[in-house]
Amino acid sequence: MDDNNVLKFERRKPKPENKPASPGPKKGLIWLAVVVVIVLVWAYYQFLAPQNL
Repeated sequence: MDDNNVLKFERRKPKPENKPASPGPKKGLIWLAVVVVIVLVWAYYQFLAPQNL
């Protein structure tokens, strides 16, 4: 018997989920960099900048 015209239903194979790398540490480093820049700017104007600014 020829089975060329018969539809065969098969389950789809589950696709592996592509989860992004943990954004937590990267986001934390960005916030840390922002805080460091703010502190450095404050320290500059507090201690190093000329008084007439």
